[in-house]
Amino acid sequence: MAAVARLDLDGSPIAPMTICMIGAGGFIGSHLCEKLMAETPHTVLAVDVYNDKIKHLLDPPAYAEGQQARHPWDGRIQFHRLNIKHDSRLEGLIKMSDLTINLAAICTPADYNTRPLDTIYSNFIDALPVARYCSENSKRLIHFSTCEVYGKTIGSFLPKDHPLRKDPEFYVLKEDASPCIFGPIEKQRWSYACAKQLIERLIYAEGAENGLEFTIVRPFNWIGPRMDFIPGIDGPSEGVPRVLACFSNNLLRHEPLKLVDGGQSQRTFVYIKDAIEAVLLMIENPARANGHIFNVGNPNNEVTVKQLAEIMIQVYSKVSGEPPAEVPTIDVSSKEFYGEGYDDSDKRIPDMTIINKQLGWNPKTSLWDLLDSTLTYQHRTYAEAIRRAMAKSVASS
Repeated sequence: MAAVARLDLDGSPIAPMTICMIGAGGFIGSHLCEKLMAETPHTVLAVDVYNDKIKHLLDPPAYAEGQQARHPWDGRIQFHRLNIKHDSRLEGLIKMSDLTINLAAICTPADYNTRPLDTIYSNFIDALPVARYCSENSKRLIHFSTCEVYGKTIGSFLPKDHPLRKDPEFYVLKEDASPCIFGPIEKQRWSYACAKQLIERLIYAEGAENGLEFTIVRPFNWIGPRMDFIPGIDGPSEGVPRVLACFSNNLLRHEPLKLVDGGQSQRTFVYIKDAIEAVLLMIENPARANGHIFNVGNPNNEVTVKQLAEIMIQVYSKVSGEPPAEVPTIDVSSKEFYGEGYDDSDKRIPDMTIINKQLGWNPKTSLWDLLDSTLTYQHRTYAEAIRRAMAKSVASS
């Protein structure tokens, strides 16, 4: 029986395509590769310097009855170990593909202050050849940017008790209308957002002047298994990951969760599997996605960072079967936590009008459920390794 053809949102058959995915070995890339292998006929040229998070897709399954088993997607994913900063093979891989997806970035807030040059080079300079190769070879590009390009909200400049601070027009972030407002140059925390905004402007200009077919994705805190790293376990001991992984690390080590400046900033969080559904719609509906910038987030999952900590403490207690710590949270200053030059935005709440209109996408997963999935994975994956590391540290001292 012939397989039923997969159709796009306009009812047209979706032809198999070859996708060059830069940053395929990371958090988002690993989930996107899983989705493409499980549900589509597309081929992925997976480009990264590491492949730990996609090894289960690359390695053959266990032997069965003396014969080597095969993945259903056997031959449709190829790993290419290369650093896009200085590898001539990159253009060849882009030429071989119908679509390039660029996920490569430095996107850890602590690095924006301590490694501003690396941050700017990684997010702007290193992305330039990708945009140029796609433009010169008439290849479609999906570029991953960030919600940080919006910077601060208009409402944040009003007095704290001003009634307009509660007006959505002063804080909801719209792709085609909201200004991008950053702090002063000495606040190097904005190095990331500025680099990301400039590469967006360059890609947009390539589209306007040279006909580049592009889509820009602005993620709003995508959360799920395999995100970021746990310092000293699967990442550098001195590293500081993003807020959810920081809190996870504290919970796994039975430490108080550190609330930067009281944890008053407001954020939204979306489940990685919901977000990947949106990306697949972009991949397979170019007529609806080309030329657009899309917010991908979940405004229904809005909390302060302090509220996030409180919910995570409850969820982790359920997942681990362990009671919460006697002192569950402590306050730290942004200077103490991130160093000099840190600054932040008060809110990041996405407007979802454009993605809903163009692709019909809406997120589904509640904050509690996405935290339950993420913390279950992290407890299962890291708890024993952390116990061993802590016991070794005590023994050596």
